[in-house]
Amino acid sequence: MSATHNDPSKPGTLTSSMEGVEAVSQEEIERILKKVDKESSARKLTGIPHWIVYAIGVSWSLFQLYTAAFGLFPAQLQRSVHLAFAFALTYILFPARSGEDSDRLSWYNWAIALFAAYIGLYMAMNYMRIMMAGGDYSRMDYIAGVCGILLTLEAARRVVGLPIVCMASFFLVYTYFGPYFPGFMAHRGYSLERIASHMYLTTEGILGIPLGVSATFIFLFILFGAFCEKTGLGQLFIDIANAVAGWASGGPAKMAIVTSALEGTVSGSSVANTVQSGSLTIPMMKRLGYRPEFAAAVEASSSTGGQIMPPIMGAAAFIMAEFLNVPYLQIAKAAAIPACLYFFGVFMEVHFEAKRCNLRGMSRDELPKFMVVMRDRGHLFVPLVVIIYFLSSGFTPIYAALMGLGTCIVAGMLKRATRMSIRDIVDVLALGARNSVGVALACASAGIIIGTITLTGLGLKLGNGLVELAGGSLPLTLIFTMITSIILGMGVPTTANYIITSTIAAPALMQLGVHPLAAHMFVFYFGIVADITPPVALAAYAGSGIAKSNPFWTGVTSTKLAIGAFLTPYIFVYNTSMLWVDTTWLQMIQTLITSCGGMTAIGAAMIGFFWAPMNWGERILFFAGGLMLVHPEVTTDMVGVGVLAALLVFQRYKKRKGIVSTATTGDA
Repeated sequence: MSATHNDPSKPGTLTSSMEGVEAVSQEEIERILKKVDKESSARKLTGIPHWIVYAIGVSWSLFQLYTAAFGLFPAQLQRSVHLAFAFALTYILFPARSGEDSDRLSWYNWAIALFAAYIGLYMAMNYMRIMMAGGDYSRMDYIAGVCGILLTLEAARRVVGLPIVCMASFFLVYTYFGPYFPGFMAHRGYSLERIASHMYLTTEGILGIPLGVSATFIFLFILFGAFCEKTGLGQLFIDIANAVAGWASGGPAKMAIVTSALEGTVSGSSVANTVQSGSLTIPMMKRLGYRPEFAAAVEASSSTGGQIMPPIMGAAAFIMAEFLNVPYLQIAKAAAIPACLYFFGVFMEVHFEAKRCNLRGMSRDELPKFMVVMRDRGHLFVPLVVIIYFLSSGFTPIYAALMGLGTCIVAGMLKRATRMSIRDIVDVLALGARNSVGVALACASAGIIIGTITLTGLGLKLGNGLVELAGGSLPLTLIFTMITSIILGMGVPTTANYIITSTIAAPALMQLGVHPLAAHMFVFYFGIVADITPPVALAAYAGSGIAKSNPFWTGVTSTKLAIGAFLTPYIFVYNTSMLWVDTTWLQMIQTLITSCGGMTAIGAAMIGFFWAPMNWGERILFFAGGLMLVHPEVTTDMVGVGVLAALLVFQRYKKRKGIVSTATTGDA
């Protein structure tokens, strides 16, 4: 999903608060993005090539809007056209090699783009004949299938990265050489013709459910994010966060958390959010006295949390709704309490770090006034309210997105500063299409993996193998699944990661009696935290590039800050009330109160400070007591309250003795 960009030219921005802060140039931001985010390596075209790409992008957006408003085409047609647009933009915008001149296009670039678009449209152009063939395909069909697979892999390599290509390629090899694999993984093997037709001419492979979700829900919400960005909603988030939290202890860090939580409502790109928001918040945190590693980790962990923040969340959440065959609202509702606990946990760790290091907030004179901000630009929240209303009223995500898009344009027109011209609207249509390329190709590549699983039955085999390896133990299976999800998430986009783990690992959990929603949420969470988990923590590395910090220790600190994301999935697997499954409002309120208390204690344990410094014994007891409160059971809640009450009395005693800090501002 696209990130919300900050525009210092908008009214009410924090220009004054940036005095004395080392500026992060746009060139530096682009350099960092290109280093950690393949989607940011697109060519910067000028002249006729630029306008051709512009026209393709606008056409793609108009196609998606037309089919959403007036009725989707049959699945194969809709997805085929969607893939063709993604192919065309990929082979024009993204060079084959990183060192290739980004300002020039040769004749063969255009030839490959045209050929790729033709292959993408092959199903649409031959739809009736292929449907009537009943599996009796022509030689040209098989050739188109092979070309479609190869073009998908190459496009994904250029835009998404090599890990997903290697994984998809392995699954293709497995499909062909099945008889030569050992043990339970062996199967009879399939011919090249069978593989090509299954992967490209049916809805079981590349044109499967993941690409179908990209061609319907995801594109519209990415476009919605682009429109919100244009109206200045991102800057509104920043100003509100400063007005609410900027004055408190460690204000800029708390501002980063609130901003990222708000941005999660319209965006789900952890890397892009880290760089764009971090270009403002990380220098401010460093100025206040936070260590560079901590400053970068706060932004990285907060931005990563945007993918689990309702109502929109990341692209994978829409695919989860399709896989589970439940309304998207149910997914968003289930994610609400865990997401709030995640951000609350990060917020409390930042608070305790600020108290430990005696870090003050910014002067109120430096900060925008909340009521002034809401008066000037509060109307920009209307589209979000509209989307939430339509989703909660039972309308489809497609309809809710369309209403949100229309409202976004209308709401922007209410004030001169946020009004969009016709040219602005067309520009956003082009931008939204470009932002959708990576998700489309990640979904197409993941379709190859799903195609292999449906053709060979590998998913059930691996699920049984995982359960057998764990000896039928649910705790061990959960640990193995967590490790698998994090490893797969290292360099693989969250969308593709979720698709893989949900078809391989989630069934293993369900075999052991885990609720399907809890099983899918479990792998979803750990696929997301891979962005901040060393050794390949892309969001943390992006933040370290801005903070000039050590990348590895930034990742370690991010992991510590995001401890809630590592604990909460285990809790809701054993007690699904946190996901609004088989629970009541009263039980949920109790769960929320005790869980917030528990996350406060866990956050204090991770930092080693509450009212006074803690020794390791106190930290362990604080962590254990907090964990008992997070677990939604009456018995554990009572034990947790007792343990923490005793510890707080001891902390108050230490504070009265004058032991209140372990660091000075300069040593933070």
